[in-house]
Amino acid sequence: MSPTIQSICDDFALLDEWEDRYRYVIELGEDLSEFPDTGRTPANKVSGCVSQVWLITEYGDGPDPIVTFQGDSDAHIVRGLVAIVLALYSGRKASEIVATDAEDTLKALGLDEHLSSQRSNGLRSMVRRIRHDAGMALRQNA
Repeated sequence: MSPTIQSICDDFALLDEWEDRYRYVIELGEDLSEFPDTGRTPANKVSGCVSQVWLITEYGDGPDPIVTFQGDSDAHIVRGLVAIVLALYSGRKASEIVATDAEDTLKALGLDEHLSSQRSNGLRSMVRRIRHDAGMALRQNA
């Protein structure tokens, strides 16, 4: 079972050193569910990331469907960042995803201060893609 965003925040709070936090982020990535090779397509690739990142979006039924995501990256730290973003967004209603601003959560974790500008840009690209996909689900079902 994947960790919740709250459990990730709680674990981060227990770790004093950033080296330990980076190790934890890598562990989160290692625990991501297996990503299918068939999902590594140009359509699933997240643009704006220096590392390769893929996201698969699946939609539930109804006017405000539950949206789930699968993700992967070819870089260890980025794979962990994918896990954090999925913990924040995956399995929620499309309207909740669109309304959730990741900035506050990422600041609470301290990621905004401890990631390179390239990784921060890639993280924002993942969030934009997820929120875009959720918005599309709402528009298609309106």
